[in-house]
Amino acid sequence: MKNNPENNQTAQNRLIIFGLVFSTLLIMAIAVFASSNIQKNLNNGYHNFGQIIAKTLAVESADLIKNSSETQKKEILKSHSDLIINSNKSINFIEFRDDNGKTLYKTNNKNFKLKEKNNISVSSPMTDTLTNKNIGSVTVNLSGSIVDKLSSTARASIMFVFILAWLVFAFVVLINNYLITRELKIFREGVKRISSKEFGVKIEGEEVSKEIKELFNAFNDMSNKLHLYEESNVEQLTLERNKLKAVLMSIANGVIVCDNNDTVTLINNHAKELLELQDDQLLNTNIKNYVDSDGNFCFSEKIDEYKKLSLEERAAKPVIFNIKLDDKTLKSIISPMFTQNHDYVGYIIVMIDVTREAEMDLMKSHFISNVSHELRTPVTVLRSYIDTLYDMGNDFDYESQKEFIGTLHTEIVRLQNMVNDILDFSRLDSNAKIEKSENDLSQLVDYCTNEVKTLLKEHNLKIEVEKEEGIPLVNCNYDSIARALTNYLSNAIKYAPNNSVIKVRLYRDNNDVVVTVHDEGIGIAPEFQKKVFERFYRVENKTHSVKGTGLGLHLVKTTIEKHHHGHVFVNSVPEHGSTFGFTLPIEDLTEDEFV
Repeated sequence: MKNNPENNQTAQNRLIIFGLVFSTLLIMAIAVFASSNIQKNLNNGYHNFGQIIAKTLAVESADLIKNSSETQKKEILKSHSDLIINSNKSINFIEFRDDNGKTLYKTNNKNFKLKEKNNISVSSPMTDTLTNKNIGSVTVNLSGSIVDKLSSTARASIMFVFILAWLVFAFVVLINNYLITRELKIFREGVKRISSKEFGVKIEGEEVSKEIKELFNAFNDMSNKLHLYEESNVEQLTLERNKLKAVLMSIANGVIVCDNNDTVTLINNHAKELLELQDDQLLNTNIKNYVDSDGNFCFSEKIDEYKKLSLEERAAKPVIFNIKLDDKTLKSIISPMFTQNHDYVGYIIVMIDVTREAEMDLMKSHFISNVSHELRTPVTVLRSYIDTLYDMGNDFDYESQKEFIGTLHTEIVRLQNMVNDILDFSRLDSNAKIEKSENDLSQLVDYCTNEVKTLLKEHNLKIEVEKEEGIPLVNCNYDSIARALTNYLSNAIKYAPNNSVIKVRLYRDNNDVVVTVHDEGIGIAPEFQKKVFERFYRVENKTHSVKGTGLGLHLVKTTIEKHHHGHVFVNSVPEHGSTFGFTLPIEDLTEDEFV
């Protein structure tokens, strides 16, 4: 449980108040006890004083009235007692009695008050000194005013001393508390500055106690050591931090670092590119608020799913999901961040651009679908025609049988070409050995154009061949280059309109031999021209109605560029035809090639 300075201060104040109350009660008890003793001693002394007066008056009066008549006794006692009572205001009355208890004379003070609380009456016998015979008694009543005055004075003195002592004590306690609190405040301010990393700060205290002075000195020594430690390590820490930041910023994948409140604390450049952000647009904002161009929250749902997991589950299995951002597919991985003490401080989102892989998966799916469809069509035709010939062949004349056999031949060639494409794709993408030799490309062009003459007739097409003189021999694999050129020619025939002309050119361009095939078909849009040589790719437009596997042009690219160090290209304008071509280096002396 954390200490609260306000609670500590309250406890200290309570202790001071308790001390003041306790000291007040103690001093009051002592004052009451002292006042009671003084009052008791005053009463006793005053009583003794009355006895002395009564005995003295009894002796004097006995001597004065002895051998006197009754009338003389009263006169003597009157004059003597009046003199005494007028000279002493503390005496209320004096009463003389004979030996029978009969009042001889009684005199009263004019200020006599019988009800005063300290009134005392003292009696003393009158004795004849010669005969030692009791001749009466004297009673003296004292007012007690002196006792009252002395008692009041004593109580006032005690009260004054008590109040003065209490004030001095309270003043000392409060001053001491103020000094201690002031010293603690100075120390607390120093600790606050240290906690805010203001190392090297010193606290000074004038006229502080020895213990506090030692505490201040220890604090200053600690602060100085922290300052020295910071100076010696801040450069290293900064270097390590900058190094870590540089690593994160230069990672090829996108990286977003978030704290436990989903606030982005760091984002590298590649992540900004993937998310199409400007500068620090996402920094210090909530990652869950990021939306794509359609207004969809890309991260919110998965982050909520991630935060529902326990720390053990987060560490054991990161959350993996895909984000569709316009035309990109981003694979995102959310992983937790821990300190060296295994304290959870946030999470990292790593983003990988898998657009290419996603497209390849999609193209593979299309390829499988296309191949299945393309294979099923010739197989179905072959089976239906063969079944017809088998069951009803004797009923057909020679021309009908010839027509059936021609159709079977066409479908078998078509099936063979598809199987060859698939086999070539598998062979060329593997580490297959490609043997080369010097070949005349002029003869190779003539051979390929002759091979497609039958197809030209079927579509009422013409072919024009333009060959430059003096083309040198090229080191290549004859069959591979022939299949590549035949693929160009077959595509041109498929997409060229009827009664049009396909033009083939062979010419030299510096150290390369160039072969091009031009058709007058519908052409290819610019955005598709860069992708037509990718495997499984087929342009999604009305040309898609033309049958094919999507492997032909990719096989041309693999043959020319990977195995012969050449280059493939296409130039096309929609509705104005296309020109496909490839180049082969003239001086390529490599005998064997491996993929």
